[in-house]
Amino acid sequence: MRADRLVSLVLLLRRHGQLSAETLARELEVSTRTVLRDIEALSTAGVPVYAERGRHGGFALLPGFRTELTGLNHEEALALLIAGSRRGAQAFGLGSALASAMLKVVDALPESYQRTAGDAAERLLIDPETDLLSRRLVTEELPDTILAEVRRAVLAGHKLRIHYAPFDQSAEWRTVDPIGLVTVRGQGYLLATRSGADRTYRLSRVLAAEELSVPAQRPDRVDLDQAWQERSARFRADGDLVTVRVLIDPARRGELVGTALAVHSEEPDDDGRLLLEVTFQDRRHAEWAIWQLATTARVLDPQWLRTTVRDRAAAIVARYDPSELMDRGTDNR
Repeated sequence: MRADRLVSLVLLLRRHGQLSAETLARELEVSTRTVLRDIEALSTAGVPVYAERGRHGGFALLPGFRTELTGLNHEEALALLIAGSRRGAQAFGLGSALASAMLKVVDALPESYQRTAGDAAERLLIDPETDLLSRRLVTEELPDTILAEVRRAVLAGHKLRIHYAPFDQSAEWRTVDPIGLVTVRGQGYLLATRSGADRTYRLSRVLAAEELSVPAQRPDRVDLDQAWQERSARFRADGDLVTVRVLIDPARRGELVGTALAVHSEEPDDDGRLLLEVTFQDRRHAEWAIWQLATTARVLDPQWLRTTVRDRAAAIVARYDPSELMDRGTDNR
């Protein structure tokens, strides 16, 4: 614990210059006596801390002193900044340790990288709607070449051409102004504008991507969390949303959750299945998602969906009626 506090003390002096013992004690949430002991420990360890006496005095580091974090390139630093940003700072009670680590990362970056890495981290957001303990990384299998092209356009602020296939539609090329990347419940999304209108694209439906050299038309700063919440609210307010209660084999949970717009509740039943309440974009979306699960899922509500699935299954059974095949065989003789 003391080692973490010593690192934090050094970083405070690095970032703010001269600070009084009282200020350091307040920032570190310890007594001034503890700060004085820590200053002495740093000096003994070779860290160049010196004291300015007098009414406006305090402690400072010799000019030019930096912490070192060797072997860290720009993309690695960016990955750490993203992983430790926003909700991640409270992960498993490690908020203070994680904050200290993020300070080390920023402090170790070359000055030319510090601003660009911080700005880039604002363009990437991980699971704004997911409880931290259930957070999972993007599970869609996407080609690295496509993801790299999309990411470069987002971070560089360039226009992007994507070959995009919307749900149940043919793929088309379109040019967009990328704003940021978001992951929600294991799915990746590109937030963008097209001809000035907000657009949200699911990354798994991007078949090809090309970063253009033309600057994107977008604001210099963005609050991705707020942008995602606003777009989600508008999307849910439009169209004919369908909420479904379904019992499902736990092994198929990921498929259902991955395509649903929202998961409202989830609990196991006595037979080892999961009872889920999920929302789909419309009736067609709900029918398609449930049908993919075949006999591993059973709809409880709404009744019209139960009837639709049952009727479709009955039609397929009738199409493959064994007696019909026997009659055809007799006719062929």
